[in-house]
Amino acid sequence: MNSQSAINKDVFIPCDERMLVAVEVRRRKKKRMSFLSHVSKGEYATFICVSVTNTRPLQLIISKVKQFRGSSSFTRTSQWMVEQLRQVNGINPNKDIPEFDLVFVNTVDQWVASSAAEKCILIQILYSACQTYWKGKAGSLVKVNRQGTLPVVEAGHSDSSPSSRTRQVRRKSLVVSKPPEFINCPSKLTRGQTEERATRSPMGNIVHRMNVAVGERGDRLTTAEDKTLGLVHAAHQLADNAHKRALKSTK
Repeated sequence: MNSQSAINKDVFIPCDERMLVAVEVRRRKKKRMSFLSHVSKGEYATFICVSVTNTRPLQLIISKVKQFRGSSSFTRTSQWMVEQLRQVNGINPNKDIPEFDLVFVNTVDQWVASSAAEKCILIQILYSACQTYWKGKAGSLVKVNRQGTLPVVEAGHSDSSPSSRTRQVRRKSLVVSKPPEFINCPSKLTRGQTEERATRSPMGNIVHRMNVAVGERGDRLTTAEDKTLGLVHAAHQLADNAHKRALKSTK
């Protein structure tokens, strides 16, 4: 079982979540963490993971997962809702590098992925997931307002009841939250795509490319088979002609 499958099994499936991606990282700059001061470098592996809940309303979550040396299991040590993610910084949009930053409302984490490719996979999937999540959330807000289940308290009208205050706070939290900003990221990861490709997730695009490649390979095999059949047919014809000439020469 690879690391991604093991992380999904240990951490996300028991929490009724579905993992979208997991990328191994290390800190780019040392960060003081007194409660982990006794843990020396190299005693655990760290993964940044993106997951989505299976229950509605769907929640998009960014998690920090660790595997300590000598242990085969994985542990989630931190998690943030996507609403807490303010910025994803790719550091350099013109060069494939493994460094990136995640800026949350209460912290900034500076990471280095195991490779530039791993970082690109994380950013592409996180960007696609955020786009899908916020589009769905916008649709939910429109639906809520139309149904009147989340009323707007107009100026000059106040309702001091606890339930009213709760609804106001809830509505405010929904309205002020906004999608995270993706900066200094290669345009190939976040640029607009054609309508056909936009309907597929990054993993779906990968599967699509694989299907195209398999289809092309199948076409090449079909062409080769046709050529082979043609050669076989020509060989049979040559053999028949040679046999006929041999019969004529014996008469």
